[in-house]
Amino acid sequence: MLYLLTHTVPRDSPLKERMKHIKHLAKKDSLVRRKMEFQLPGLYLLTWNLKLSIKHYQRLPSLADGNMASIQASVKNKVRETTGRMVEINVDERLILPFGNLKVIVQNYNSVLTLSHLYRSSDALLVHENDAVHKICAKLMNIKQISFSDINQVLAHQLGSVFQPTYSAEGSFHYRRNPLGDLMENLVPHPEFKMLGVRNIPQMSENSLAYSTFTWAGLLKHLRQMLISNAKMEEGIDWQIRPPLPGLPNLSKMSLNKELHFNTSIANLLILRGKDVHSADLEGFKDPALYTSWLEPVNAFNVWRTQRAFSKYEKSAALVSNSQFLVKPLDMIVGKAWNMFASKAYVHQYTKFGIEEEDFLDSFALLEQVVASYCTL
Repeated sequence: MLYLLTHTVPRDSPLKERMKHIKHLAKKDSLVRRKMEFQLPGLYLLTWNLKLSIKHYQRLPSLADGNMASIQASVKNKVRETTGRMVEINVDERLILPFGNLKVIVQNYNSVLTLSHLYRSSDALLVHENDAVHKICAKLMNIKQISFSDINQVLAHQLGSVFQPTYSAEGSFHYRRNPLGDLMENLVPHPEFKMLGVRNIPQMSENSLAYSTFTWAGLLKHLRQMLISNAKMEEGIDWQIRPPLPGLPNLSKMSLNKELHFNTSIANLLILRGKDVHSADLEGFKDPALYTSWLEPVNAFNVWRTQRAFSKYEKSAALVSNSQFLVKPLDMIVGKAWNMFASKAYVHQYTKFGIEEEDFLDSFALLEQVVASYCTL
């Protein structure tokens, strides 16, 4: 039997004190599985398995958080030092991409520095966009005055639709024991491509739900089009976008100066929940035209299922995708940060705390390579 313990570290505790808590708890009984919540700017979760190896390290931060890059790097390095070189560490980060029009002058610097650190040390990055979540609140949930609580509710719904228990195999009645590990195995076949995004359907207010009915055919048709058109919600889907025909150039491989049209995927994971889940037709997601040429669809597409309904929806589907979805916003963030850096704007605010110009250049180089790699899919 495993016991689940929660340990909270006060917000005002210095980083050294927080790391003492990690070392102290790591020395305790190795048969106990622990979750530790750190009240930093975001949420840290560390989970021990029976052999005292850290299986997953998760947090839900905003990339625009100015303190996060140094804290994140320090915590990860300390965790690795504390547990030793032989410990198996799988890292799955969950990130919040900042609002595009937020009036925080250095948020692009913070985003570039933070994301470059995380990309080096993480196995996968699960990214949410604040702009997209805000739009879901306004248009799908019909919320007039959107609060942080409303945004968090949408984020929780998206994460819950993915990480609530599902069966481990077709026809099995045993739930997955290691969903994060399975998710990375399904979606991250190459260490250069780590960006994951989540789409789910349906998502609506309770008033609208009372008058709605769903079929698997309708849900999956919309979800597939959301994927290939890079839509974040079912309202406003561009139905004109189609997968490229064999022998024709893929528009998504063109220069970033042109708008990305078709969203090419490396891998997709579909999670189905609810009534008659085994009757859903999944052939649309097995189409080779959806995927990059170097990975066969049989390896690029996976599905998890459970007949247990999620939230109040009789049928629901979530899609976790490793695709080109983040190319445009990431390129925009890097571009804005580079323009500021080229004029040395606010760089002195970082150098006085030990972040040198070479650190900026390394971060720019890494993220520009990420953008270029995804563009060539």
